[in-house]
Amino acid sequence: MGYKEDFIELMVRAQVLTFGDFVTKSGRKTPFFINTGNYRTGEQICRLGEFYAKAIHENIGDDFDVLYGPAYKGIPLAVTAASALFREMNKNAAYCFNRKEAKDHGEGGTIIGHKLKNGDRVVIVEDVITAGTSVRESVPLLKAQADIQIPALVVSVDRMERGSGELTALKEVESEFGIRTFAIVTIDEIVKYLYKRVIDGKVLIDDEMKIRIDEYRMQYGA
Repeated sequence: MGYKEDFIELMVRAQVLTFGDFVTKSGRKTPFFINTGNYRTGEQICRLGEFYAKAIHENIGDDFDVLYGPAYKGIPLAVTAASALFREMNKNAAYCFNRKEAKDHGEGGTIIGHKLKNGDRVVIVEDVITAGTSVRESVPLLKAQADIQIPALVVSVDRMERGSGELTALKEVESEFGIRTFAIVTIDEIVKYLYKRVIDGKVLIDDEMKIRIDEYRMQYGA
């Protein structure tokens, strides 16, 4: 199996990827949901970092300096991805993340970890993009620290559905900020792999669920 299939199985077993009846932050009723907050063990977070590292290495190689994880869910993602990049690819990337509120004592500031400097190439590490709100907050925050570049944004899953317009949320970010975007896996890859496949004695996407996903994609897909 390739790393994408391994990643899908990790999400299923960690109950990060679930199927049923859910409502997204944007108010859409969806038959599938991704919640990276459900990663909860050392093994899971270690493997997750390896999948992010492989996707980053495959898509942009070594052409970056820093990983940035937006608080809160992006913090462990940036840390574990940076660790895996060093361990697996011998890429010693810096990492940083933001505070939700600026600190006015001690070292102060809004960024923890690597102190951004002019010329740094920063990759934003996120979980799932639905409306792109977090990215729209992250970009001005990062650019206020130094004259940095943001070559890419990586997420765990591309839901492949429309953002505020006709483009996917990821493509909207590309168009608005000139940032390359990519995901470890797409919803198409997830459905193709899981359809009628038995994992731990259970089929997650049977004919009925496949129809529900297809209908959702017809309504909201880009």
